[in-house]
Amino acid sequence: MAPAAIPDSLPEVAITMLNALERPVAPPSEARSVLAELGPVYLANGFIGFLFAATGPLSIVLSVGSAGGLSQAQLASWVSGVFFVNGLITLAMSRAYRTPLCFYWTIPGTVLVGPALQHLPFAEVTGAFYATGVLILVLGLSGWVGRAMRAVPMPIVMGMVAGVFLRFGLDLVRALHKDIAVAAPMVGAFLLLSAVPRLGRRLPPLIGALIVGAPIVVWLGRAHGAALGSLQVAWPMLQTPSWSLAAMIELVVPLAITVLVVQNGQGIAVLHAAGHRVPVNAMTVMCGIGSLLAAGVGAASTCLTGPTNALLTHGGERGRQYTAAIVTGVLSIVLGLVAPAVTGLMLATPKAFITTLAGLAMLRVLQGAFVTSFKDRFALGALVAFLVTVADLPLLNIGAAFWGLVAGIAASWLLERSDFRAMRHAWPPDADRPPAQ
Repeated sequence: MAPAAIPDSLPEVAITMLNALERPVAPPSEARSVLAELGPVYLANGFIGFLFAATGPLSIVLSVGSAGGLSQAQLASWVSGVFFVNGLITLAMSRAYRTPLCFYWTIPGTVLVGPALQHLPFAEVTGAFYATGVLILVLGLSGWVGRAMRAVPMPIVMGMVAGVFLRFGLDLVRALHKDIAVAAPMVGAFLLLSAVPRLGRRLPPLIGALIVGAPIVVWLGRAHGAALGSLQVAWPMLQTPSWSLAAMIELVVPLAITVLVVQNGQGIAVLHAAGHRVPVNAMTVMCGIGSLLAAGVGAASTCLTGPTNALLTHGGERGRQYTAAIVTGVLSIVLGLVAPAVTGLMLATPKAFITTLAGLAMLRVLQGAFVTSFKDRFALGALVAFLVTVADLPLLNIGAAFWGLVAGIAASWLLERSDFRAMRHAWPPDADRPPAQ
């Protein structure tokens, strides 16, 4: 294929960049249409996806920020930013593309920021957040990200995803061991509704587990309303950035990698496995815009989430699953407005309740990830990616999921070259990869 002509003026460059963005396949859904397609399954999946994000991942933010010396007001501002900004993006993108596109913050990127806060001022870390947002935005507008993601073998990506999501299955087993009073009835309800199709059609298994678990938590006295604290509207603190070479070197490229490769790679793989097409370039641009807005309140970069999108696509009709993402987006906006009460909310939610729900929802996702990884081509590369990711040994301040991808691709390039040739013959780099069936 001949290379594209280089535009010779700024307007032409802008037009070229905009042309790289995928356009919605239909006009955005009207509110009446969304409500008509929203059913109990999607409402429950949206709530569970939100509940997952508002507990485990959020605890990482609070832990990293507290260890880094951030004040309670700065932490509340961070929480408000990541939920409110990403909730708006989730709502807008899912409505526009009629696809479950849930955005939150990069978890490995947040972990990466922890050591930096030990020796860098928060203003310099905020400056790195801004620079990362600009870098992601430019890469999204260039169209390079979409072409790069299409060139990566999906079995290797799903091997990495299986390695990341394995812990959810293991956490389910641990919940049964550590808190059987909460976890066992939920698992029992899920198995019963799954084993009897007639019952499962009337009450989806995951909803049944939620309905059974919530009263048990209350009955056991494991949820205390007093722990919620005072409910007040959050007022995000605008953070003034400062710029330093040390912060840029330490944070910008690793943060961009965690967003573009690790987190977005997971999200794209999960959605492809569920049969959805992902507007990769448009999604990357929104990650850049979200990262810039979040940086304004000192919050970590925006990404397309993997685990939450997996929860949103659990069950139901493919064409209606976007409504679950809209539910998650609305709840995220609300939580962003009442961020000061978030810590109390987390204290009021038993860990076993959340990990059991997430683990049950991830069972089919894990099964699909393993099947995609090992059923045909690139099986050795997928295995290497899985093992390196499960080992969870970061290198150069970059998480193991990225190195899992690198190791898996390298192993396949050395030992499975025929699979690369077959992939290029079946799907040229510029062709759109079809969704998984």
